[in-house]
Amino acid sequence: MAKIDPTARVSDGAKLGADVFVGPYCIIGPDVVIGDGGHLAAHVSIQGVTEIGAGAKILPFASLGSPPQSVHYKGEKTRLIVGKNCDIREGVTMNTGTAGGRMETRVGDNCMFMTGAHVGHDCIVGNNVIFANCATLGGHVEVGDFTFMGGFGAMIQFGRIGEQAMIGGMAAVRRDVIPFGLTGPDGRLDGLNLVGLKRRGFTRSEVQTLRAAYRDLFFGSGSFAERLDGVAATYAGQSGVERIVSFIRAAGKRGVSTPASPHEAD
Repeated sequence: MAKIDPTARVSDGAKLGADVFVGPYCIIGPDVVIGDGGHLAAHVSIQGVTEIGAGAKILPFASLGSPPQSVHYKGEKTRLIVGKNCDIREGVTMNTGTAGGRMETRVGDNCMFMTGAHVGHDCIVGNNVIFANCATLGGHVEVGDFTFMGGFGAMIQFGRIGEQAMIGGMAAVRRDVIPFGLTGPDGRLDGLNLVGLKRRGFTRSEVQTLRAAYRDLFFGSGSFAERLDGVAATYAGQSGVERIVSFIRAAGKRGVSTPASPHEAD
């Protein structure tokens, strides 16, 4: 049974799972679903057609399911879906989708969003993703699993960030970031996320293969398209490299972030 503070406002129609706690001055809209064990500390606003997975921890002044910040939004019943066991800290904002996009914004399981982070409309955020303070996504952004967004880092709308990438603090990212990539403040590639690869259990041999493929891809001879084909052929069967190649081949209109100088391969 849910425990609701007497100062909270839970609209008729809202669905609260077992052992949900709704703290002081929280406001829950009529189309909200909160999974078992959810904990809303205080002053949390959850509106719109929003589903929060089991085990969520949401701290004061978070605003989830608010209307998208888009001049094209006309009040459609779009959605926000947040996965299980997410840790959503103070002042985090997440918007629902738009009719011109996916009609929903989606966040995966086991994610952490530190103070002031923002997930824009129609974004897709993978599992086990961490946003440091005030990290921000424009609309329609895709973020892969196990990615880390540094504090005050921002990704432009319609951009993509590959799995296990690390976006540096204060980074202004204007192009897609490859899986396992590491960016500096200018949004350019600074090499591979070697610390992340180690933490995720990549072997020394696998890391060396990724580094060799990175050098061949960005600093080899020929055009970029030729280098991409060459890397695909040379490292066929190497899972990590194949994921990078597939990501690049699916690049959208933003193009792919590249390094500024050869030393960054190391």
